[in-house]
Amino acid sequence: PLFLANVLGVRTNIIGLIEGLAETTASLLKLFSGWLSDRLRSRKWITVAGYSLSAFAKPFLLIANSWGAVLAVRLTDRVGKGIRNSPRDALIADSIDETQRGLAFGLHRAGDTAGAALGLFIALIVVTLSQRGRATLSSNTFYLLVAISVIPAVLGVLALIVGAKDVPLKPDGKLPKLSLAGFDNRFKFFLLVVLIFTFGNSSDAFLVLRAQERGMSVSTIMAMILSFNILYALLSGPAGRLSDRLGRQQLIITGWAVYGLVYLGFALAGAGWQVFGLYILYGAYYGLTEGVSKAFIADLVAPEQRGTAYGLYNAIVGVAALPASFIAGLLWQGAGSFGGFGPHAPFLFGAILALAASVMLGVGLRPARR
Repeated sequence: PLFLANVLGVRTNIIGLIEGLAETTASLLKLFSGWLSDRLRSRKWITVAGYSLSAFAKPFLLIANSWGAVLAVRLTDRVGKGIRNSPRDALIADSIDETQRGLAFGLHRAGDTAGAALGLFIALIVVTLSQRGRATLSSNTFYLLVAISVIPAVLGVLALIVGAKDVPLKPDGKLPKLSLAGFDNRFKFFLLVVLIFTFGNSSDAFLVLRAQERGMSVSTIMAMILSFNILYALLSGPAGRLSDRLGRQQLIITGWAVYGLVYLGFALAGAGWQVFGLYILYGAYYGLTEGVSKAFIADLVAPEQRGTAYGLYNAIVGVAALPASFIAGLLWQGAGSFGGFGPHAPFLFGAILALAASVMLGVGLRPARR
């Protein structure tokens, strides 16, 4: 988002459109790839293909000189994500006993986020050495970061090819359907509540723009995101393990409530240091919900439905991602167009929907038997 805003001069409504289209594309493909992994009864090589496509797309940011070009690269990268995520999540669920399912997904999120933290630490060093006091991101710094990021992308693909193994699934004589038919009503209700929550969950790009709007430099923003990822990584494993003992639903409700309160804080924040602290706390929402939600889905569906279930979950998130980010961009930009709106408005909107969703999940869904 800083490259789009600082270097290419793109307005926030277009940034919201780019992020929304990218995430929606990924989420709809997650539906198909999850269903395909159920149909083929194989997860690994679909996952490898998705990671490989994302790694291939990344270097093209080096020649992107318009928001349309950035959109093309982002869409290709998110197509790779769409191909890989649902089969990967199903592979994790297949590979672990249900009594440790929360821990397994928590460790996955912790590893993913620890890698992000290390990458951000490297990026922070690069930005600090190359920006030389600039308040906004330069194109040369961005291109250097892209070039460096190709290395771990390729290494990740190689690690997956060498280390991952499919878990054989027992054939049940039925071909999976690409629909909600045959799924438990509890799973369907969970998807409905997730849809409501996600309408207020706009792209995190707006959090970064809010930080800059409150006066934070690029280096400080990088340090903020690094701190967020550290908390996210530290909480993910213990939260997953706690969900194995206490149940997933309670942790998801708590995480959504944290999200609502943090977004309310973003709406009211008047200084950069307040945004910095809130963004770190934002990591608690991710740590409490990301891995736990994936484990919760595995609790609600049969093993032979897992790929399709994760695909449906991700598709629901994607359906809401485009309007969520586009609405956020309009609300932000609306300070001059509609009056009364502005940078605080997307966060107030997200806080209201998050708190409503947490209440719905607590009242409308009976805790699962464990």
